Amino acid sequence: MKFLHLNLLWAWLAMLPAFAAADPTAVARLWEKSVVKVEVSRNLYDYYQPWNRRNDRSIKIGLVVGERQIITTAQDLSDRVLVRLQKGGRGKWTNAKVEWVDYHANLAVLTTDDATFWSGLQPAKLNGQAPAEGAALQIIRWREGKLESRSAEFTQFAVRQSELSSISHVQLELSSEIQGAGLGEPVVANSQIVGIVAAQRGRTCKVIPAAFMRTILAARQAGNARGLGYFHFYWQPAENPASLAHLRLPGEPRGVLVINVPERPDAGEQVLQPRDIILEIDGFDVDLQGDYLDPEFGSLMLENLSTRGKWAGDDVKMKIWRDGKPLEVTYRLPKYEFAHSLVPTGVYDQPPDYLIVGGLVFQPLTVPYLQRWGNDWERRAPFRFTYYTGEEATRDQAGIVILSQVLPDAFNLGYQEQRGFAVDKVNGQRVTSLTELRAALQQPKDKFHVFDFVPNESLQRIVLAAGDAEREATQRVLERFGIAEATQITPKAAALK
Repeated sequence: MKFLHLNLLWAWLAMLPAFAAADPTAVARLWEKSVVKVEVSRNLYDYYQPWNRRNDRSIKIGLVVGERQIITTAQDLSDRVLVRLQKGGRGKWTNAKVEWVDYHANLAVLTTDDATFWSGLQPAKLNGQAPAEGAALQIIRWREGKLESRSAEFTQFAVRQSELSSISHVQLELSSEIQGAGLGEPVVANSQIVGIVAAQRGRTCKVIPAAFMRTILAARQAGNARGLGYFHFYWQPAENPASLAHLRLPGEPRGVLVINVPERPDAGEQVLQPRDIILEIDGFDVDLQGDYLDPEFGSLMLENLSTRGKWAGDDVKMKIWRDGKPLEVTYRLPKYEFAHSLVPTGVYDQPPDYLIVGGLVFQPLTVPYLQRWGNDWERRAPFRFTYYTGEEATRDQAGIVILSQVLPDAFNLGYQEQRGFAVDKVNGQRVTSLTELRAALQQPKDKFHVFDFVPNESLQRIVLAAGDAEREATQRVLERFGIAEATQITPKAAALK
């Protein structure tokens, strides 16, 4: 009889994960000691009036993953003023600190020195395996004091851009009826963490996989995380048989065709050339669509091989076809930085830069500035600005400075309606940054400032008096509009060396 009871007990324990998967409430209870709420108070800047800011507060979800370590997404952690933690979905808030944040990977680790906060919490292990197609998943979050569990269905693995950066890595895509997700909610399958939600659009949720997070955390702990690298070249699928025949590639069509190799941001050796055919990367065959077969995630775009266990500065072995013969090359991954783009995709932990002279407001062109046109900014923002997005910064063209608006004053009468033009030269000097603009303003031409703009359909040049009249006008504008400073330029390390 005891033997029978023991067998029944083991059978019941074995069925617990199945019961939990069928009962969302049971799933939630399994994670009450591992999931916490994160409150972030931060400065939110107005990129149209960059001297203005307001306070913002957001609630995120964190997952306890180690001794006094909580992982969450990096979203809403920029320009933070105060970060607090809450366990159990209600009650006392505890001040936290950010141990590190990686905006490119969209991950951050939080902690707190309050020993009482950790009492009763239990670390979760990021050991979830890749779910099968159509697998039943659960999204976990604290909501109104209760741990909510909402069902989700796995759809695919895909290589997508990070939410906060142009870096690309593998992500899960889920379908769910949940609303307002995308703030670090854990995703579980069979009582294991498979990732955290980074974004939601409609029913589709983008999830950072557990495997990617494990790699980041392990590298941080070992002290060898050097930032994410990327492939700094452009390619297209090798689908045109005529092109392959012209390049004398024998056998079945395969590989991708390199079409552009920009100047490397780290001044490293260029080992690829236009018209090279990439056949293999790190031992993985590349098909003519630009995909390879990943042993964990299946068919993925080759861009993932730059972040699959790799860091900036690591070497990647490639087999290519050049000039009618095979060749093996070693490609060193450059470190991804926002400043490598002509129009930076992110500006974090610093106020927006601007410079006001005589009521003319100049700003660097950035994606955060363009996002003031809304979520559909790529279509709604002025084409003369969006035209530059996606282009690489170079030593000769490190950025774009724009005349964003003119604050009216008698000094700039006639120009007050002008706005939205890219600057070419100021006082005869080429301008690609606010630092260069400030230097050019120290050298007026015949007591006048001459602002030349990139050729456009209307405004080509503005000429204003320099000297006392200009300085007095700037001061009047500052007082009239309640602006504390005429210039905000954040010091930056040289991006292109």
